[in-house]
Amino acid sequence: MSLILWGPPGVGKTTLARLLSQNSNMEMVSISAVFSGVAELRKIFEQAKLRLTEGVATVLFVDEIHRFNRSQQDSFLPYIEDGSITLIGATTENPSFELNSALLSRAQVLILYRLNSVELESILIRAEAYYQQSLPVTADARKLLIQQADGDGRTLISLAEIIWLQEPESPLNPDQMALILARQATNYDKSGDWHYNLISALHKSVRSSDPDASLYWLARMFNGGEDPRYIARRVTRMAIEDIGLTDPNAISQCLAAWECYERVGSPEGELAIAQAVVYLALAPKSNAVYKAFKVAMSDAKRSGSLIPPKHILNAPTKLMKEIGYGEGYRYDHDEKDGFSGQNCFPDGLTRSTYYQPVERGFERDLRKRIQYFSKLRQQQQP
Repeated sequence: MSLILWGPPGVGKTTLARLLSQNSNMEMVSISAVFSGVAELRKIFEQAKLRLTEGVATVLFVDEIHRFNRSQQDSFLPYIEDGSITLIGATTENPSFELNSALLSRAQVLILYRLNSVELESILIRAEAYYQQSLPVTADARKLLIQQADGDGRTLISLAEIIWLQEPESPLNPDQMALILARQATNYDKSGDWHYNLISALHKSVRSSDPDASLYWLARMFNGGEDPRYIARRVTRMAIEDIGLTDPNAISQCLAAWECYERVGSPEGELAIAQAVVYLALAPKSNAVYKAFKVAMSDAKRSGSLIPPKHILNAPTKLMKEIGYGEGYRYDHDEKDGFSGQNCFPDGLTRSTYYQPVERGFERDLRKRIQYFSKLRQQQQP
């Protein structure tokens, strides 16, 4: 059974592949999709087929498999099918987006998560046993080191080796260790899976009316180097999608924060975006307009090119007047209560109710207005 190992850097994808190979009595071939091309793949496949005739199966480990394009990924399929190779692919990106469905259907996806502090501590203890010396840091510095590794076991070992190379005369405290170690970037890829994971976390925290969680995920994105303009655009989308008319001022807050960033830059601009995020998190929520628009769009596509009823068409020419354009139009300002109740849907299309405001925020008032106009419309029916 072929496998796709999906997880962040430094969680043991390559090590796991090696262990699987060693315990299966199969020949392991390792390549990286970053440095390998079609010619090398063809050579590997030919060697695997030859090995199979000698009774030896091949495990092909492909690191960063998502870097292969669609046609390169397709080239694996016949050799997986005939048993020439058992594929183990490693990726830091979501396989659902980056790998062909045909390849995914022939492999089992195993998800590996970032290592927690207990697991990182275990790795550090094993490293100390390997080097036959304790890491020369204080208890607080040790905790900071594990935190700085950010769930990446490989990074943890690299940082520990840097400290060992310094050969300090006494255990380093957190400040001393910080002077030695360069600040490690957080696990964030502006064009990869984490980019979408964190904006999703921010959006759902705002939707859940949790300002503290919203600020945390916003800070994670800023710390990861995300473009504040992208965040401002997505925050504005949140105001439209999840708040809407329950608080019409929400979108103004977002646009003002966006403009503030454009005018004053960092770091004041980020603070303006944070202010907008807190405002959205605490605003009443409604997706009534969002839902109504989706249904209206669906109906508009399904109904085709129906023309408006003639009484609401303009008649700027004599011919248009002669064929009935504008005939029977009732000017609402001249009607009782400023409401004519005339039909504005196409003739032959049943009237639909798309917008159904919630009983929250300003939409509570809009709901009363809709009920009022509906009552007037019923009274004016012939």
